[in-house]
Formats: sequence, structure tokens, C-alpha cells
Amino acid sequence: MHWKHATGVVIAGTASLWLSAAAAHSIEAEPAKAVHAAFDIVETSIVTKGDRAVFTTRVRGEAGKDKPDATGKFEGSNVYAYVWPTSLDSGEIGFDNGQGIVALAVTFHPDFDDAAKGGKNRHIWHPHWVVLSEDKACGGGLKVVDIPEGAKPKVPETWPGVPLLIDSPEYPTSFKGETVDVEIPLSLIGGIKGASYDGVTAGLKVNGNLHAPLLCVDNVFKVASGNLSLPGKVMEAE
Repeated sequence: MHWKHATGVVIAGTASLWLSAAAAHSIEAEPAKAVHAAFDIVETSIVTKGDRAVFTTRVRGEAGKDKPDATGKFEGSNVYAYVWPTSLDSGEIGFDNGQGIVALAVTFHPDFDDAAKGGKNRHIWHPHWVVLSEDKACGGGLKVVDIPEGAKPKVPETWPGVPLLIDSPEYPTSFKGETVDVEIPLSLIGGIKGASYDGVTAGLKVNGNLHAPLLCVDNVFKVASGNLSLPGKVMEAE
């Protein structure tokens, strides 16, 4: 399954791509005034630095400034996300192999908590690993993979106990001006070296009836490559 084949995805703005020696570690995109500045990706990258992998997205405005409004209930609530889809296999992040598209997402959702072991995180931007698959029932053509009732798939230690292929690790995450960064020990994701990646900003929505698909990609704000083709390659930082 490839992101460029995802159905129903609306790509906002026109992106241009440079993978020359001068920008070997990043995907650069032309600013798009039609996209809100806080989600208008102009550059995204994943590099390795020493014993860490560093995920970075730079936007035209202030990263993390805009958050979804609280609705007061879980069903029908909204999630905003800065996302790095990758070529990693789901087995490399603690799930069963071959379950879908693996992405790191930094999210904000004021109506519910999904931290590991009952922790609270609705008040802060925080990282997740998510496994995505295509679903025409979703406005953006993609969903976080559901865990069917009664199924007992392999899940990571920091799985938050919800019926989704989602992980809630506490990776250092920072917002500084126009950038958002996440740092992950390479010992936890050794397979990231040489992996392919892209950058996306998106809005997700919890199903109002709380049925599968439970969590949909509802609206894609911007795709760094313009076509979800994962053209970036994870390399060592210069």
C-alpha cells in the first residue's frame, strides 16, 4: 500500500520538491496561502544525530499555535496533527508486522486523553505512533487501523488501551517558533535509518457513533511532497 494511492485525499496547496545535495536531508515545499500558516509545511525532515532520530517540520507560521476547539465529548471530537508518514513496518514499532502505513504524529485533542497507563495528555501537544490504512468512509481517505472487538493483536508497552493501532510513547517534543521537533532514541527504532518519509498536516475526527472506523483522517491540510510519495530518505545529519 502506498500513500500516493490513498483515496479521497485532498492535497491543499502546490508543493515543489528539491532533493539536491543542498537539501539532501529534507523535503521542501512552496508556501501555500490557501493553507493556514500554522499548518503550511515549508520543510520537513527526519535525520539521525548520534544516538537519536530527529523528526522536524517547519511551517510558514507559528507551529502549534492553532488547536481544535473543545466539543465537550469524545464522539465527534477533533484532532490536529503534524505527521511524518514513513516506510517503517508496523512490527518495528511494537505491533504485528504488515498492518499498514506507519506514521509518527504530534497531536492535540482537547476532549480526551490517550496517554499510556491512564496518563493525561489532552492539554498538551504530544507524540503518537499510528498505523494507517485506506478507508473510503473517511473524508481524507485514511483511518487509524481499528482493533476489532475480541481481537488481541500484539501491542507495544505504551499502547493506551484504546481499540486502535496507536502507541503513546513519551518522546521529547518541542515547539519553537515555526518548527516542531521530536527526538527518538535509535535503540527504539533502529529501522529508521535509510527509511523513506513524507510530511503531512491534517485534521482527524472521532466517529460520532463510536464505530469503526473510530478515528478518521478527516481533512489533509498540506502534504510536503505534494503527492504522498514518501520521497525523503532518512540520513545522518551533516
